[in-house]
Amino acid sequence: MSDLFPRTSAMRHGYDRAQVDAFFSRARQAYERAAAPDADLTPLDVRRASFDLKRGGYSTAAVDSALDRLEVAFAKRTRDTYVRQHGQDAWMQDLATRAQVLYPRLRRPKGERFAHPGFISRGYDAREVDKVLARVTSFFDRGEPLTAQQVRMVSFAQATGKRAYDEATVDAYLARTVDILLGVGEG
Repeated sequence: MSDLFPRTSAMRHGYDRAQVDAFFSRARQAYERAAAPDADLTPLDVRRASFDLKRGGYSTAAVDSALDRLEVAFAKRTRDTYVRQHGQDAWMQDLATRAQVLYPRLRRPKGERFAHPGFISRGYDAREVDKVLARVTSFFDRGEPLTAQQVRMVSFAQATGKRAYDEATVDAYLARTVDILLGVGEG
């Protein structure tokens, strides 16, 4: 079988080729099964895909970029299927309902929007996370531009104690934000 993605050198780490090949094979099969669009694989499944690192593996940048495009394709298909069955207004109402779950955290004071890691544990710099949340708030409140790709590409410096937010909680919140942005077509 030919490689799906460029490989790293034998001395550098990349994603495990067998795992990536298996995932993309599964994704292709799920996507081609149009009769049951989300039965096997959802946009969230694509977002959560992870692979072991191995020397000589696939380029992480190339695979990550393909995963982003695949997630957008699955999200578009999910949206299109829902709209065909229930209508555009129902889709927008569903998105609004899902977005409302995110909103209360945006109203919390800066520095208190997420749990803090333990006293000596590291997490994401709270000030940097709060800046991203300000952009999310501007999108929801004023319709200012924000895309899923912009949220996906965010990275945060590390901090400790009260100056940090728990990484897993922030990641889960941002994943839901990406889901909403993809739902409105802001890929």
